[in-house]
This record gives sequence, structure tokens and C-alpha cells, in this order.
Amino acid sequence: MIIRKEIKDDNELYLFFNGKLIYKRWLNLGYGKVFDIHAFGKYTDYSITDFDLDETPELIHVKAKLKIISTENGGRKTGIKSGYRPNHVFEYQSNGQFKYAYMGDIQFDQNEWIMPGETKEVLVRFLSRQPIDEYMDIGRKWWIHEGPNKIGEAEITGIELPKSE
Repeated sequence: MIIRKEIKDDNELYLFFNGKLIYKRWLNLGYGKVFDIHAFGKYTDYSITDFDLDETPELIHVKAKLKIISTENGGRKTGIKSGYRPNHVFEYQSNGQFKYAYMGDIQFDQNEWIMPGETKEVLVRFLSRQPIDEYMDIGRKWWIHEGPNKIGEAEITGIELPKSE
């Protein structure tokens, strides 16, 4: 397994897995695109931008009702805890592939887990420098993925957009 990172002169980051492009990030725009969701979801544990660093762009805070799909219905075998960073999918293509995987982490009480089959109110923090604004409407539903596997769904119950400078 060979993972290679390359940053081009036009401020673009490329990640290759065994010679195949799996991820591209436009550093000056703050968003990226996953080209091979199977390799990206399986072999990378951390997102390119860490949500807890000083350089992190402003975040959009979304209050949501999150339901984790039960194990019997194809969901996870274990629960999730605060800080979990899955792929957030708002729209699918006609062939069933998702159009774009958005970066966001799920926050809730530190000592609490959300187990398969449970529904809880959570806070989802999305990076503001990704093309996500069109989906920010109360009542909007989206899906939570681990690579190609759908493991949950969420519905926006409240939104706090970043403050303009």
C-alpha cells in the first residue's frame, strides 16, 4: 500500500493510493473532492483539515436530529461518539453514487454514545469553505456515510452560519 501526497503550484493538493488519484483539495478555496470513495473511506482515518486547529476556516453549526441505522438494517455494529467525522451526503446522482461528500464532524455530550438504531439531537460542524450553502435549510435531510456505506440519516433543525467579517 503506497499513499503519496502532492501539492501543485496552483495550490491544489492531490492524494494518490497505489498510483490512483483518490482525493483532490483546492487549498485556496477550502474544499475537496473524493474520486475513489472506496479507497478514501477505507484507508484514510483523518480529514485534510483538522477541525480543532487554529487555521481551520469558520464553521457552520447545524443542529440536527441524527438517526444511526440499526445493525440489522445494514448499519454499524458499534455506536459513534462525539467528534465522529463521516462523509455527509446531501444529493445522489442517477446511478446511486453521491455527487459530493461534505466534511463535517458530529458533536454531542462527551460521555454519551449514539448506538445503532438510536436517534439523538446533535450538533454538526461543517467547514464553511465548501459548496454547502444551497443545502442549509431547516427540515433538509441528508445521509451519513462511511465510504460507500450509508450508516445514518440526519435532518436540520437549526442553523448558525459563520459571522461575516
